Amino acid sequence: MPRTTRRTTDPEYDVIVVGGGPGGSTVATLTAMRGARVLLLEKERFPRYQIGESLLPATVHGIGKLLGVLPELEAARFTTKRGGTFRWGKSPEPWTFAFAVSSRFPGPTSTAYQVERMRFDQILLDNARRKGVEVRERCPVVDVLEADGRVGGVRFADPDGVRRGRIHGRTGGRRVYSEFFKNIALFGYFEGGRRLPEPNSGNILCAAFESGWFWYIPLTDQLTSVGAVLHRDALERVQGDREQALARLIEECPLIAEYLADARRVTTGPYGEIRVRKDYSYCQERFWRPGMVLVGDAACFIDPVFSSGVHLSTYSALLAARSINTVLSGGPGSPDETRCFEEFEARYRDEFGRFHDFLMSFYDMRQDSDSYFWTARRITHATGSPLEAFVELVGGGASDEGALFDSPFVDATLEAGAKVQVQAALGESFDDEPIRENGLVPSLDGMRWTDPGS
Repeated sequence: MPRTTRRTTDPEYDVIVVGGGPGGSTVATLTAMRGARVLLLEKERFPRYQIGESLLPATVHGIGKLLGVLPELEAARFTTKRGGTFRWGKSPEPWTFAFAVSSRFPGPTSTAYQVERMRFDQILLDNARRKGVEVRERCPVVDVLEADGRVGGVRFADPDGVRRGRIHGRTGGRRVYSEFFKNIALFGYFEGGRRLPEPNSGNILCAAFESGWFWYIPLTDQLTSVGAVLHRDALERVQGDREQALARLIEECPLIAEYLADARRVTTGPYGEIRVRKDYSYCQERFWRPGMVLVGDAACFIDPVFSSGVHLSTYSALLAARSINTVLSGGPGSPDETRCFEEFEARYRDEFGRFHDFLMSFYDMRQDSDSYFWTARRITHATGSPLEAFVELVGGGASDEGALFDSPFVDATLEAGAKVQVQAALGESFDDEPIRENGLVPSLDGMRWTDPGS
């Protein structure tokens, strides 16, 4: 039987989402919740392997609340993360920060999770289905369809097809790789590794050593993600036998070697492979074009040291969903498509830029922790203490985006939707100041853009 491909130009869909990861699931859900007819195409069958992730409070308690998945995340019993511990900079002793330092993350919102992406991504995709998204797995997109300078659909293969394609460069721009973050990551998974002392046993541990730095993420009581990040000049260090290469690097870092002294590497199942990632720091020249928008890793990625990947992915999905919802709803006085997606790109680039600029300074190992804190305060233009500015940045709350953290007016334990009622009662948005000239602001429910001048 000949294979078939399908043209998704049918008018029954308002939005077509390519990819079912955190960014795709989030933008699909947030547009479906506003009544859009949404098709999500995912090339693989979930659950599928993705590198383990250390989430930020803004992702869990902000995006998670908007999506309505907080009960599922709690029921999954992911490892609780209260902050981070670093053996970094010129200080020989590890130092620890707690999210609770910042007033942006009060009470129950001062924690996040260490998650197995196989389970976390499944929760978000299943939630998209419940919210009305039509999800088709094993349906790789092989082309985008455009006419007169506008993308109007995609072509995808059905589950029996063998054709594959990549479309990340089809925005009209190119992917620019970082000249600074030319790093290589070599990583695997271990069982039985040590944990930090309570109450920080769930923290991510990052330890610098002569050749680079290690991440040490406690995904469960027994399972730990361990990875060495090296500069690209050290490519020869990861060639050949990966088992031996990772073992040698662990020996070079006494703190990680100590924590893995009684551990054994997982050698079977989805966590049984030692993997390499390289050339992962990049940014697209353009994040959108008429009919098409890039979110998450399709648009940009920086560096794993502060676990900003899922944060940037889901935050960009929220911004894109606002733009899509605004364009679809239309109406008198509604901002046009160009203004909506210019707002998306401006805010996304701002958030990406904050992490990028801070990380360039963070890689200067001649500084101490106080210097890093002051750098965060300068980059974010914060008015609080340097430590609080640092925590707000690495917790995902430096953007002043009200949807990413609970307002002082709203108790953190309120159910999803209550914030909207409080905003409506106050008669104002938590984000009522544009970030640029002729800029837009979120609506009261946080799901579309409004013009502050109208």
